[in-house]
Amino acid sequence: MAVVNHHSPLFTLTHLSDSAHPISYKPFTVRCKKKPDSPPPFEASKSGFVDYDTGQHEVSTRVTGLRKSDIPKRYRLRVEGDRFQKDWTVSQVVGKVLELDHWEDVGGVLNHWVGRFARKNFPSLIKIPPSRSTYNNLINACGSSGNWREALKVCKKMTENGVGPDLVTHNIVLSAYKSGAQYSKALSYFELMKGTKIRPDTTTHNIVIYCLVKLGQYDKAIDLFNSMREKRAECCPDIVTFTTIIHLYSASGQIENCKAVFSTILAEGLKPNIVTYNALLGAYASHGMSEEALSVFNEMKRNGFRPDVVSFTSLLNSYGRSQQPWKAREVFDLIKKNNLKPNLVSYSALIDAYGTCGLLAEAVEVFREMEQDGIQPNVVSICTLLAACGRSGQKVNIDAVLSAAEMRSIKLNVVAYNSAIGSYMNVGEYEKAIALYKSMRKRKVIPDSVTYTVLISNCYRLSRYGEAIAFFDEMIDLKIPLTKQVYSSVILAYSKQGQVTEAESMFNQMKMSGCSPDVITYTAMLHAYSAAGEWEKACKLFVEMKTTSIHLDSIACTALMRAYNKGGQPSKVLDLAEFMREKEIPFSEPILFEMVSACSILREWRTIIDLIKLMEPSLPVASIGLKNQLLHLLGKSGKIESMMKLFFKMVASGPEVNFNTYSILLKNLLAAGNWRKYIEVLQWMEDAGVKPSYGMFRDILSFAKKSGGMEYAAIIQERVESLKRTAEASFIQQSVCLSSSPAAEQ
Repeated sequence: MAVVNHHSPLFTLTHLSDSAHPISYKPFTVRCKKKPDSPPPFEASKSGFVDYDTGQHEVSTRVTGLRKSDIPKRYRLRVEGDRFQKDWTVSQVVGKVLELDHWEDVGGVLNHWVGRFARKNFPSLIKIPPSRSTYNNLINACGSSGNWREALKVCKKMTENGVGPDLVTHNIVLSAYKSGAQYSKALSYFELMKGTKIRPDTTTHNIVIYCLVKLGQYDKAIDLFNSMREKRAECCPDIVTFTTIIHLYSASGQIENCKAVFSTILAEGLKPNIVTYNALLGAYASHGMSEEALSVFNEMKRNGFRPDVVSFTSLLNSYGRSQQPWKAREVFDLIKKNNLKPNLVSYSALIDAYGTCGLLAEAVEVFREMEQDGIQPNVVSICTLLAACGRSGQKVNIDAVLSAAEMRSIKLNVVAYNSAIGSYMNVGEYEKAIALYKSMRKRKVIPDSVTYTVLISNCYRLSRYGEAIAFFDEMIDLKIPLTKQVYSSVILAYSKQGQVTEAESMFNQMKMSGCSPDVITYTAMLHAYSAAGEWEKACKLFVEMKTTSIHLDSIACTALMRAYNKGGQPSKVLDLAEFMREKEIPFSEPILFEMVSACSILREWRTIIDLIKLMEPSLPVASIGLKNQLLHLLGKSGKIESMMKLFFKMVASGPEVNFNTYSILLKNLLAAGNWRKYIEVLQWMEDAGVKPSYGMFRDILSFAKKSGGMEYAAIIQERVESLKRTAEASFIQQSVCLSSSPAAEQ
C-alpha cells in the first residue's frame, strides 16, 4: 500500500510491503541517499529508506530553500554570532513545526531560523496551518524588505483563514508602509485601526508620528506627541518618540526646540542613545551651527558613546554649512583615523563644503578621491558638483561635470537637471540652460515645481518676461503645483509688462488655491501697484498684510513708499517711516531715497537735515545718487552751508564724487550768488581731475556781467580765464602723452 503525506512542501511517499509476516533473520537497514554538493535553493533532493525487518521502505523529497549564505548581508549580520540561530532547510523547519502541539508557539521555532529573513522561503511555509505568530513573522519578513504590497496580501490571507490580526500585526503592517515610504497609506491604516477594539501602543504612535513628519504635517505630529504625554498610563513616549520629535523640529527649522526636547529627555529620566545624539547633531549641522554641533559631539563622547560615521558626517556638514571647508576636511580625516570608513554621504558632504565656498578644484579632487577609495559616485554627487559649479561661476566646468556623469552611466534625475539648469542660469548661460531643459523633456524626465521655479524666476531676473509667462503656462498644462516663488515671479513679470489686471488675477488665484501669500508675494503685488501708480490699492494691500500677520520688511515698505510718491501722497511716506520706527524695521537706502523725495515735495527741510544725521554712520556705503539728491535738496532749500558740510563729509568718507556732484554744487552756489565759492569749486574739479564743462564757465561769466557789478566782473573774468587756460593746457598735455605712448604708436 502507499501513503501520501502532504502536510507541507515536505511530502513523504511511503511504500509498505505486502508481507504479513516479518522475516526471521538479523535486522539490518539499508539507506539510499544522494547528497548533492551545495544544492541550489528550492531544488528537490530525494532520499530512500528500506527496512527489511519490517518490510517497509520509504522515498522522501526534501526542499532546501534559501540558506544563510543566500540571504542579503544586511539581514545575515543580524544573526551572525547568535548561538540560538539555526541554519535549517525549509524541510527541517516544516518538520519541527509539525512536531509541535497546537498550543505551542510556531513563532518561537521560526524566530530561531536564519531563513526567516528570506522572503522567498515563505510561499512554501504558508501551506502549513499557521498561527498568528507565524503570520506576523511572515508579514514582518515582507515589510522589512520594503515589500508592503506582499505584506498586505499576507495580512488579508491571515484574516481570510480566520486568524484575526492583533496589535503586533497592526504595528508590523504600519512598519511595512513606513519602510515602503507609503506614509499616507500608513495614516489611513491607522484611522482604520482606531475603529477596532485594539488600542495603539507607543510603537504604533511612533510610526504614525514618523509618517506625519515625513509628510510635513508637523502640527498633527506635535498634537499626537502631546496626547501621548498627557496619557502616560496608556501610552508613554519613549526615546524613539522624542528622537522623532527632534527630527521634526530640525526639519521645520525650530532648532531651539530641538535642544529643548533633548533637555526634556534628560529631565524625564530617559537615556539618549546614539541615534538621539545624531538627531540633535544633525539639526545643528543642517543650519551651519558648528560650535553647537561640536558641543553635542563632545558630550556624546563624554557619555560613553563612540561616534559613528553618521556623527562624524554631521559634524563635517556643520563646518561645510558654516563655510569652514578646512575644518570639514579635518573631520573627514578623523573618520579614517577612528577606523571608520567614509560613505557616500560623507564624501558628498565634503564636496558640498568646498563647493559652497566656490572651491571647485578642491571639490573635484574629493570626487576623484571618492572613486579611488572604491565608492562609486551617484546622482547626488553629480548634483553637489553642479551646484558648486554654479557658485564658483565657472561656465566650462558645468559641461565637464555633465560629461563625467555620462561617462559613468549616471542617469540624471530631475534634481540633477534642476541643479545644472540653475548653475547655467547663475553663470549667465541662459541658452545652455534652456537647451538642457529641452534635453530633459526629450529624455522623458518629468520636470517638477523646482524646475519651473528656477526657469521662471531667472527669466524674470533676466527681464525675459514673455518667456517667464510661457513657462508658467506650460507648468499649468502639466498640472504641476505652483510654488510661492513662481506666483511672485509671474506677478512681477506681469507688472513689468504693465499687465496689472493679470497680476491681480494671479494673486487672487493664489489665495483661492490655498497657497497663502508670503511677504515676497505681497511685495511683488505692491511693486505691481507701484509701477501702475495705484497707491490706493497698494495701501489697502499693506493693511491686509498687517492684519494677516505677515512679517513686514524694508522691501515691502519701499514698494509702498514708491507708490505713495508716484500717487502724489508724500505725507503718507513720512507716516509709513514713523510706523517703521515703531516696528523697528531697518531703514534701507531705497527707503531713505523715497523719504528724501517726499521731503522734497513737502519742502520738509528740517526732516532732511535729520535724515542726513541718521545717514552719517552709513555714509561711506551710501550710493552717490542718494548723496547727490541730498546735496540738491539742501541747495534748493538755501542751506548752502549745510550743503557744503555734506560735500566735505562725502569727500572724507572715501568714495570719489562725480561730475554730477560738482554740477549740483555749482548750480546752487550760483543761485545763492556765492561766486567766490563757485570759482573755488571749479578749482577743486581741476585738482580732482574732473574737467569742467564749457557751460560751467559760461554760467559764471554770464553771472559776472549781470550780477557781479563792475567791481567784481573783471576779477571773475580774470580768474575764469586763468582756469580755462589751465584746463586747456592740461588737456593738451594729456593729448601729447597719449599720442606718444606705445599703445598709440601701435
